[in-house]
Amino acid sequence: MKNLAMLFARSSLSTINTMDDIRSLAARRVPRMIFDFIDGGADAELTMAANRRSLDDWHFDPRYLRDVSARDISTTVLGERVALPFGLAPAGLATVAHPDGELAAARAAGRAGTVFAVSTASGHTLEAIADVATGPLWFQLYLWKDDDVVGALVDRAAAVGCSALVLTIDVPTVGKRERDLRNGMSLPPRIRTRGALDAARRPRWIRGLVSGPEITFANLAGIADGDSAATVGAYVDRSLIDPTATWDRVDWLRRRWNGALVIKGVMSRHDAELAVEHGADAVYVSNHGGRQLDGAAGTTTVLPEIVDAVAGRAEVFVDGGIRRGADIVKAKALGATAAFGGRPWVFGLAADGERGVDRMLEILSADIDRTLALVGVPRFDDVDRSVLRSRDVAGGG
Repeated sequence: MKNLAMLFARSSLSTINTMDDIRSLAARRVPRMIFDFIDGGADAELTMAANRRSLDDWHFDPRYLRDVSARDISTTVLGERVALPFGLAPAGLATVAHPDGELAAARAAGRAGTVFAVSTASGHTLEAIADVATGPLWFQLYLWKDDDVVGALVDRAAAVGCSALVLTIDVPTVGKRERDLRNGMSLPPRIRTRGALDAARRPRWIRGLVSGPEITFANLAGIADGDSAATVGAYVDRSLIDPTATWDRVDWLRRRWNGALVIKGVMSRHDAELAVEHGADAVYVSNHGGRQLDGAAGTTTVLPEIVDAVAGRAEVFVDGGIRRGADIVKAKALGATAAFGGRPWVFGLAADGERGVDRMLEILSADIDRTLALVGVPRFDDVDRSVLRSRDVAGGG
């Protein structure tokens, strides 16, 4: 039976050639409420659509009869050479997709030679994730009201060797996730009457829910009266999220942390300039994957102006709608050092655990390599704005 299961797993992944394939397989492997929790955005999901549209609006300007026989997709991110210019963005509670959660992601990222940014809201502890990580490990956090809670997380990140902190600034309050409300999604997930048949059709997910670790915010044990996801989540929403936080708090964090500081959630030239002034080593262009403010611009719409504002004083990263290697090459052409994504790796996890994350990274690696050949630039590091047409003259044939 074990050999049969392994054969089935290899067979199912052999038909996976795109991120859309992985997303479709994930939709078949997990209940609808879990898929929507991963896939969904805030309100009418206009920002999600804008992220994808902003990438599609840029067109390549390829150059041919160039020697592209020896290609190199690697790059340098915050002083570390990475084999793949796509990092795994922080995504909370990946254990809802698969019990291995962030452990699987860290192992897969290490094999691919890329960055994994661990969420404060991870389903496994930072220490457990660090134990299995072999690639660059970053830690994401928020500027919550309680300095002791934030400071303890910073100390833990330093203790396990995280090379960067990713400060997320775009959550002064939590966005309204309408799919989750319609589905009655809760943390930990509860199988209610209306979703029972749907869940019953996913026996592997049910087995993981029953036999796997408790689904909770593993890094936040002990901060509330009880460690269940519901109790901790309510405590964070009620007592820790700080709508009064200003850039002065970034100065406190910059003094507290000796490593690289990445400021994530930047969507304007103004905030990009302030991030650099307050000590950011990298500015991370992100609208939280469309899960916070609805109606925001797509990230690659604002990316060029933010790159101009930073003017080489910090690296620039971007996420939002990245689904193909061509998207990553476009991001580089617009001035980003590297691209990131959260949904892609969580979809891979939901589709087939660690193997699914591996396959997602393999697909993106091959996509980037092929795109470099087709645009006529053999090295990712040499990609610049010349490989894109300006939007007002972009067209099809």
